[in-house]
Amino acid sequence: MFDTRPDREAEVVLVGRSNVGKSTLMRELTGHSFDTGSKPGVTRSPNHYDWASEDFVITDLPGFGFMSGVDEDHREQIKTDIVRYLEEYAENVLVAILVVDGKSVIDIIDRHSGPDEIPYDVEMFHFLRDLGIPTVVAVNKMDKVDDRDDRLDELCDRLGLLPPWKQWQETIAPISAKKGQLGPLNEAVRSHLHEQNRDDLFKFF
Repeated sequence: MFDTRPDREAEVVLVGRSNVGKSTLMRELTGHSFDTGSKPGVTRSPNHYDWASEDFVITDLPGFGFMSGVDEDHREQIKTDIVRYLEEYAENVLVAILVVDGKSVIDIIDRHSGPDEIPYDVEMFHFLRDLGIPTVVAVNKMDKVDDRDDRLDELCDRLGLLPPWKQWQETIAPISAKKGQLGPLNEAVRSHLHEQNRDDLFKFF
């Protein structure tokens, strides 16, 4: 179980599969570099970034899902730990940012959709919402996507949100973390912070 969390009341968490760019996004948000390996699954425990003067922490949770070179038991353990962490701190989490790879997310979801299988990304989205955590899906690597609107509409459809995506701008945020293009994400996060009377945290987003 993850037990490194700083003693902070308010939290924003990043969740998502391995290799979707969570650590890059974390670096863009905090200006702070974390160990990111070329091998998936490098982040095995949460990276917390807190500001001494603020009662607030941003947490990058380990990647879940398939990771080459990581056995299934270990993958399942990581997923279990993530679920427990989110359940334990649901009251503290102001916003969850579910990071997906805009280029491959539809294929991955479709590949894992079946009578007995719910794709991790879809499952995580509904799990967060069931916990009552406001959730923004950061659709990363959108600079590499040509059919942008179609792709985002399809993602809404897979997540059970009625397209067009543009009516879900508090939930769906197309970004390119590597290029520092985070505008839609910042706006979406701010709208949720505002609803919780935390405009004081706008300076981080």
